[in-house]
Amino acid sequence: MAPHALIPLPAEVRIEPSDSFFVEEGTRIVVDPGDEDGLRIGEMLSELIGNTIETMPAVDTTVAEATSVIRLTRTGADPSLGPEGYLLDVGPTEVTVRAIEPEGLFYGVQTLRQLLPARMEYQAAFPSPLGSPVAQIRDMPRFGWRGAMLDVARHFLPAEDVMRFIDFMALHKLNVLHLHLSDDQGWRVEIEGWPRLTEYGGSTEVGGRSGGFYSAEDLEGIVAYAAERFIDVVPEIDMPGHTNAALASYPELNCDGVAPELYTGTSVGFSSLCPDLDVTYTFIDDVVRQIGAMVPSPWFHMGGDEVRELSEDEYADFVGRVQDIVRARGKRMVGWDEVALADIQDGALVQLWRPLWKGGDEALEAGAAEAATALKGGVDRALAAGAQVILSPADRVYLDLKYDSTTALGLTWAGTPDTRESYDWRVDELFADIPEASIAGVEAPLWSETVRGMSDVEFMAFPRLAGVAEIGWSAADSRSWDEYRLRLGEQAERWTALGINFYRSPLVPWREGSSN
Repeated sequence: MAPHALIPLPAEVRIEPSDSFFVEEGTRIVVDPGDEDGLRIGEMLSELIGNTIETMPAVDTTVAEATSVIRLTRTGADPSLGPEGYLLDVGPTEVTVRAIEPEGLFYGVQTLRQLLPARMEYQAAFPSPLGSPVAQIRDMPRFGWRGAMLDVARHFLPAEDVMRFIDFMALHKLNVLHLHLSDDQGWRVEIEGWPRLTEYGGSTEVGGRSGGFYSAEDLEGIVAYAAERFIDVVPEIDMPGHTNAALASYPELNCDGVAPELYTGTSVGFSSLCPDLDVTYTFIDDVVRQIGAMVPSPWFHMGGDEVRELSEDEYADFVGRVQDIVRARGKRMVGWDEVALADIQDGALVQLWRPLWKGGDEALEAGAAEAATALKGGVDRALAAGAQVILSPADRVYLDLKYDSTTALGLTWAGTPDTRESYDWRVDELFADIPEASIAGVEAPLWSETVRGMSDVEFMAFPRLAGVAEIGWSAADSRSWDEYRLRLGEQAERWTALGINFYRSPLVPWREGSSN
């Protein structure tokens, strides 16, 4: 049995299992006077503990007559912990979470949540006593970008499912939700002035089933829900390729003025916006402006991957024009690693996804060595210009790949990364040529060619997403697969209580009925 079941692993943790703090009927949650964020976080903790006014601990700015206290405070916090760091001190009668910023308080609460028994995740668990071991934890993240991506274009997910996924991200201290909102198979967000994008382009999905889309209110609701949990939503409109849904909706976006049929297959690389038409850039500007207004994140993801219909010069010119549009609209551009072949500006992000990066021997296409050389050269130029990279190596963290050859869902084009392979790799080994200061963080994409509905999403994401969260948060020299697998096994009861349809990897000693 693991000494504790915390994921991600804190920077410093000392557990004293011989003594405990108990959440009881007399417990109060205390926040600093005037700290509205602290009050909101305290109320979220109260709602996690109870599910009615009678069972939810009171949240206030004074102790009153409490038998035990959970204190959330920004007084006396250590600035060296940074905005997301926190100190958590669990004593026999009082718990203190101390942080300089509200996100640190929130992450401290998530750690306390994991110290409390998994049965607290059941709505009817309290007011039976909920105990945490006495503990002292000092914690801060390694990377600022700790992300997951949902592809809602191939198969659409309703807003309530996206919010459920956000809850699971928050539990594991992930802070970026990348939404892939358009592709050949569907356009998933309404754009004023371009109604056929959703009316027609959003009407279907892979396999021909009825699709769907988010209204402006839907997307703004997702963004607000994420923000309450300190998660930034990064919208992606893939371009110039992966655009058949848009091309089918508006013939004027095609070079020949003829709209193709809607597409419900899974091939890639056959579509492209016309780079020579002024209407293309009018369209892109409308999209960036309107989505930027719905999503206040500083980032806009332009995709840019798997473009086979344009020449190298046409592609580079297109990326440059889109980058200028994004910047003019007050955003910073993110793009898949191909965008590094263009001139990338200071402040942009390049998302590395292809196994080509490791030298070409594992790439699946002809000319791998040449492509790897070109990619590395482009990334070097981008970094010299002030860009950073997001690490999403497909053969490690693509959550849509099969766990093994027997997995019913998923693809195999980049391998079958099992639970260990997704976790047991080192940034400074796999990406040795990139200085850590140039790495924004890590992100695990979940493409949805074979993933239909939230149950499938959960099965493919967990347990691998928990490992990616730890790679993004925890110091590299503190991580060990042999130790991690024990902590991971302890998650079974909590994930079951949360209703997560997770894959029970045979590499992990799952404790389905533990007593905590």
